[in-house]
Amino acid sequence: MLITNPKATSTSRRSRDLLVRALSGDLDLVVAETARRGHATELARRAAEEGFSTVIALGGDGTVNEAVNGLLAEGPSPDLPALAVLPIGSANVFARALGLPSDVIAATRMVLRALRAGRHRTVGLGTAVHPGGTERYFTFCAGVGFDAEVVREVERRRGAGAKADPSLYVRTAVRHFFSGTDRRSPALTLEVPGRPPKEGLFLAFISNTAPWTFLGPLPVNPSPKANFSRGLDLFGMRTLGTAPTLGALARMLVPRTVPVQGPDLLNVHDAAEITLRAERPVAFQLDGDYLGAQQSITFRSVPKAIRIVI
Repeated sequence: MLITNPKATSTSRRSRDLLVRALSGDLDLVVAETARRGHATELARRAAEEGFSTVIALGGDGTVNEAVNGLLAEGPSPDLPALAVLPIGSANVFARALGLPSDVIAATRMVLRALRAGRHRTVGLGTAVHPGGTERYFTFCAGVGFDAEVVREVERRRGAGAKADPSLYVRTAVRHFFSGTDRRSPALTLEVPGRPPKEGLFLAFISNTAPWTFLGPLPVNPSPKANFSRGLDLFGMRTLGTAPTLGALARMLVPRTVPVQGPDLLNVHDAAEITLRAERPVAFQLDGDYLGAQQSITFRSVPKAIRIVI
């Protein structure tokens, strides 16, 4: 099953139609087009129930996330369809972390070669759950606090017609940093089993791989040791002062092999479980999708969760 998102940001319908025709020449293919948010989850779940061998997600990170959650609706199993990713979104962080080319034509060739050879890779994922909510998988990152607020504001602007590109995220982040977010009253407390709680966080990034995201061609990498084959990593900040925030961001943009560190920064590596509690509802995002404001979220590592065609 090929799940395609007609609203993905970096390609045209004509280009998507050409890709579908190219894939149909090699594969016994059922094409399913998403019509609304959450539809890719429904389609991928149907593919798992009906015994498809592979689900191909043609879209951005949001489409991939939904497809993963559909495939894993009943939990990981070696009998589930494998997942292939063809990146046509604005960031494509998961695809790039897997080593797929940013160019969708080159990525399609690579995926077709892997399908013909029966080649795949099994990767770990993360899950997030809050009280009253269902557990949801994420492929590369989660965020609580400032970055999730930026995702929320970007989604609002996209809904009003703005084009999703790196400049939109940068402009929104700068504006929100200086005039939108609370930079005086940290709300978050970090809890990791077996360790004392850490209070006074303004934000936290939870990573399942490195980099955490991309700013156009530049990787943003607060936790470079994060890996699909390990547990979860966390980067947190106890200040949103202008100088320390800009300093931390600058270090994230420099190629590095160790986490960004400092007196007001927190790092966790290879954790099986992480909980963030808040004194008030705080913004929350998974894989770049805003999921509302929460006061408690628990993140867990799921080793060897899904087979990826690559």
